[in-house]
Amino acid sequence: MSRRLKFLPRSRFQWVRFWILLAAPVVLGGVFVFAVVSGPGQSHAGPAGPLPEVERGLPTRLRAHVTRLADEIGPRNEDHPEALAATAAYITAALSGTGLQVRPQVLPGRLGPVWNLVAERHGARLPHEYVVVGAHYDSVDDSPGADDNASGVAALIELAQRFATRAPARSVRFIAFVNEEPPAYRTEAMGSVHAARASREQKDEIVAMFSLETIGYYADAPGSQAYPWPLDRFYPDTGDFIAFVGNLASRPLVQGALSIFRERIPLPSEGASAPGIVPGIGWSDHWSYWQMGYPAVMVTDTAPFRNPAYHLGDDRPATLDYNRMAWVTLGMEAIVERLANE
Repeated sequence: MSRRLKFLPRSRFQWVRFWILLAAPVVLGGVFVFAVVSGPGQSHAGPAGPLPEVERGLPTRLRAHVTRLADEIGPRNEDHPEALAATAAYITAALSGTGLQVRPQVLPGRLGPVWNLVAERHGARLPHEYVVVGAHYDSVDDSPGADDNASGVAALIELAQRFATRAPARSVRFIAFVNEEPPAYRTEAMGSVHAARASREQKDEIVAMFSLETIGYYADAPGSQAYPWPLDRFYPDTGDFIAFVGNLASRPLVQGALSIFRERIPLPSEGASAPGIVPGIGWSDHWSYWQMGYPAVMVTDTAPFRNPAYHLGDDRPATLDYNRMAWVTLGMEAIVERLANE
């Protein structure tokens, strides 16, 4: 007994240090859980409710956009340059038809110039402050890319059309990004890297950036949702929700967007603010805005952690849920409206 006791602290200072060391992992774990997982309000539970009567046509329009991009145009990237150009033409026509002016933002590609497509609704009171909404329009390899990322582009088009005739206090910028997928991913060839750097050089005051990244695939079976460790310890295992994902610096934006969404939208939702090294946290165009010091959030169905067709030839329009996509679009409309007029 005496031999064991000699390893215990003997002075008051040693006891204090002992308890601090013992409690530190628990405290740090609690701080991590609070920072990453905690969210405002209460998520909707169960099936999404019916859309308002005035919005009953929105799922059909979203499906039409996705079908045009994924089924009729097909794989869209620099290895399919004609399809990439046809996609850009389709987006430009959809946005120009509302009266918005679409500005191509040209950057060098592997086989020649490629371009982001930028449309803005200028702010009435704070024109130099921006809320940015973006979605990449390329797909990987030979995938038709219905969820990744025709779904995000479809919502981007519908949102831009809704804001075309409004007069927000802040400017709202809509960007269809080129070259999000490999081999451009996280290189100078990535469209959002070019856009974010241009904003920093122009001294744009971006108060919020949202990347619409794979928002169309949902599953209601237990066990249909996976996560990278350690997030699997804290979130539901059913893939019926939309997620708002950011790094720790973007936590206020994640929390604010999630709060607005939960106030308005009867669709399950989750939020995560985690270090960028956690797999999946920075896997889209919001990452480019982090590099320039801007708050940015990915809005996502979690892609490979849920959708078995991710980056494959089976990623087709028939696999998506357009009713839930419509609710996400309406939620983003409410979020952008609030942030653009605060």
